[in-house]
Amino acid sequence: MRSKLTKNAIFEADNSLEVSLREAFQLLEPQLRPPFPLNLPTQEEYFNLNKAILCGILCEPHLVRVHIKHLHAIVTDGYTYFISMLIKIVNELYAKLVDSVKTQLIWVTCEMVNVLGVGFDGLLVALLRQIVGGDFSGGNLWLCFEMVSLFRDKWDCLLEDEPLVLTSALYVFLRLLADHCRLPNDSKVETLKRLEIDFCIRMLREKFGLCLKIGRDLVRLLQDLVHVPEFRSIWKDLLLNPSVFQTDAFLDISQLYLSRTSSRYFLLRITPEMENQLRFLLTHVKLGNQKRYQVWFAKKFLGVPERETLLTDIVRFICCGHHPPNEIIQSDIIPRWAVIGWLLKSSQRNYVEANVKLALFYDWLFFDEKVDNIMNIEPGILLMINSIPSYVDITHTLLEFLLMLVEDYDIERKDVIVKGVSSAFTFLVRKGVVRSLDALTCSDVISPFLKQLFEKIFKDMLASLSERAVASLPLKPFSAPS
Repeated sequence: MRSKLTKNAIFEADNSLEVSLREAFQLLEPQLRPPFPLNLPTQEEYFNLNKAILCGILCEPHLVRVHIKHLHAIVTDGYTYFISMLIKIVNELYAKLVDSVKTQLIWVTCEMVNVLGVGFDGLLVALLRQIVGGDFSGGNLWLCFEMVSLFRDKWDCLLEDEPLVLTSALYVFLRLLADHCRLPNDSKVETLKRLEIDFCIRMLREKFGLCLKIGRDLVRLLQDLVHVPEFRSIWKDLLLNPSVFQTDAFLDISQLYLSRTSSRYFLLRITPEMENQLRFLLTHVKLGNQKRYQVWFAKKFLGVPERETLLTDIVRFICCGHHPPNEIIQSDIIPRWAVIGWLLKSSQRNYVEANVKLALFYDWLFFDEKVDNIMNIEPGILLMINSIPSYVDITHTLLEFLLMLVEDYDIERKDVIVKGVSSAFTFLVRKGVVRSLDALTCSDVISPFLKQLFEKIFKDMLASLSERAVASLPLKPFSAPS
């Protein structure tokens, strides 16, 4: 077998995963041609045979039918090990795979769905994570097309056996559509957009009860598509005619507001490589030493203007998907709020900046301490407070945005949002994330207009905090919930 799985630069060492697959293939190649041996393999032999067959499927398209029949004949674990190797290839090697191998990867993924291999839903999620937001290259659009086509073609099977993976696909394609709908007319992109729209509308119209499992971020994604006629209709029904969704549990959009979105959905829009780099930055890099890491990250993942829309996904991930332990919070490692401040200043387009701020504050709007996690809202308050006085412009822009959200986000349900944001502020003070809100209400550097508006909107909350402050004992330093 001369073909390789990946394309590497001359100076790059061979990947250990690829090496293990090729070695297994070379060792067992005589056994990969009919007639196949009938003896039962040991566990180690079984694993090596899985690797060899997988390598053959990916690198010998002309023999793929032979290899897949061989796999079906020898499998004894419901394809668990085979699929785990596929997931490892997707997570570790996808960006470097040669195009023919990527084509075979999609083909064998469809085969694993057909046989309901154990863990095929994890394989689909791994592939969804490789579709990069804001990337309009041919390869990325091809993967997007293949995946939305797979979900369309395997609809009935997925709905019956792994319905939750359909919610992951809905989250991904709603988010991607916001990018794709901003592209100028192009026949290839138009075909892709039509497939994405049809899939998303089918999910929302036919399986809305399943869609509710996404939680409040479903609303955030849909509002970015309100200019698309099909989604404008969905939006109107959400607000004015919820009964049309024929879901007994859904009576008003405020129910979605109050349903927290699981962190697994935010991981869907962050590639594994991006996740690893962000977690490294937030776990090992000291405050003051972060600049070169940020420059590298921006060059690697945000190098073209179209990639700016990724900032929203990254901020949502940092707030809701990365919660550092107490030893990190109390150390000199760069805090989440500082990284978000850098990302906020990286945005050059007004609509991207607005979406980044919304990603930062979205959980504030509907916060309920019984449902929500304080770590999701901690970066927002610390970024506002710690930007005073050196970067008070950041404090101003964030505070103004938050107050405008309270006033205008959903006028019909303003009481829900006032309650949510009031609960967020109160809980942050009560848990000692900040000692008080004086920096926002009393500081001379804060705009008088913003202070007055803050006091007007949150009059009751401020009075309650004042009473509690008089009666309270000194607060302990903030610690993340165990």
